[in-house]
Amino acid sequence: MKIVMCASEVVPFAKTGGLADVAGALPLALEKENQEIIIIMPRYKAIDAAKFNLKPSKNGVLSGVLGKNIKVYFIENADLFDRDGLYGDKNGDHKDNLDRFSYYCRKSLDLLKEINFKPDIIHCHDWQSALVPVFLKTIYAKDPFYKNIRTILTIHNIGYQGLFPKDEFGKLGLDWSLFSMEGLEFYGQVNILKGGMIFSDIINTVSPTYAKEIQTKEFGFGLEGVLNKRRNSVFGILNGLDYDIWDPQSDKFIAKNFSADSPEGKAKDKEDLQALCKLPLKKDVPLLGIVSRLAEQKGFDILAEGIDEICKMNIQMVILGTGDIKYHEVMQSMVAKYPKVISLALKFDDTLAHKIYAGSDIFIMPSRYEPCGLGQLISLRYGTIPLVFKTGGLADTVNSENGFIFDSYSRIRLVKTIRKALDAFKDKAGWSALVKKAMKCNFSWEASAKKYLDLYAKAKAKK
Repeated sequence: MKIVMCASEVVPFAKTGGLADVAGALPLALEKENQEIIIIMPRYKAIDAAKFNLKPSKNGVLSGVLGKNIKVYFIENADLFDRDGLYGDKNGDHKDNLDRFSYYCRKSLDLLKEINFKPDIIHCHDWQSALVPVFLKTIYAKDPFYKNIRTILTIHNIGYQGLFPKDEFGKLGLDWSLFSMEGLEFYGQVNILKGGMIFSDIINTVSPTYAKEIQTKEFGFGLEGVLNKRRNSVFGILNGLDYDIWDPQSDKFIAKNFSADSPEGKAKDKEDLQALCKLPLKKDVPLLGIVSRLAEQKGFDILAEGIDEICKMNIQMVILGTGDIKYHEVMQSMVAKYPKVISLALKFDDTLAHKIYAGSDIFIMPSRYEPCGLGQLISLRYGTIPLVFKTGGLADTVNSENGFIFDSYSRIRLVKTIRKALDAFKDKAGWSALVKKAMKCNFSWEASAKKYLDLYAKAKAKK
């Protein structure tokens, strides 16, 4: 099958979040399944042509290679992309983001014809590439080259929709009849994600539970009606985890490597984390780890309500991340009050993240909603038992067999579940068995890639 991956960020070239990880890892998994894939993304200022050995292709577009032979094409426009920040800077979103990403979508479709690559599937990710299916079925509809090309739109987080003022709609080159409730209009604004959802052949999201959740008023962010109309074309496939990066047997960032069959090294990693975070070296005190954005979506509202009570338990806690100032201040006050209990690192630190996943006993992830989540997948790989709220991808990956889960979003239930985990920790034989079971969970991209191929086949079969 011939596949085009359209994404605004792709690892290792440019990244702000999980979208880039998926857009970089899925093509590699598909290549191993003997599929023919190309990737198209914008050429941002931060992408170093020399570092990635990018070269001009025949049509003048820079290109590079990912994996064995995946061609990556970079859409260039200095006025639009040669600036700091992929989507915005310290002042907020770039004001011309509609111009930037509509240009990217048009040029991506033009490029396919220029290089004579007619795909079976164009796989689009999030609102930044959601105009591809819109343009394909409108502006490009009469061009025979584009006939029978099918599109899939993956929604990584429905909260980000690409909203713009009505007076910018004319820039898209679309008929004004499409600025309607049945089209791209959304409460008087232009909604790019909505357009992609209407015009794509299949809508996909990053876990089966999240695919159901976004069809409800609570999680649909106003687009649940569109999704309900298209419910027979809405699917969820869990993101995979790159086990080449996240592997306790070979992780270069941690003090001692270990595996499910030989987990003894994990004790050394706990000691290393305690020392690094200036916590007492106590192997029998359960160490709780958090690697997260400090935000309400990530559960910091109920965590902040219960943190004083939690710190009075026989625990240690390490928190890494940045976010809302109010949660910075709450956690900083806890560090001042309980300096031998809690450690806080308000920053991004990849090395420390690896050490937290390896050295903690329990990984706390009480997200209010979580489309997929990678933290719980990483923690399972490292034998750090996840404790999560039952939502989205967390509900699809964590259960009573490999972790702890609470199904009522409140401080009381979070604290109660932590107490339950601490009681379980006291049973050394039971805990050891739980760690081994967690480490043997398999959430590799290989399984997810096969499910995507099935989804591509469904899209191809559409009339």
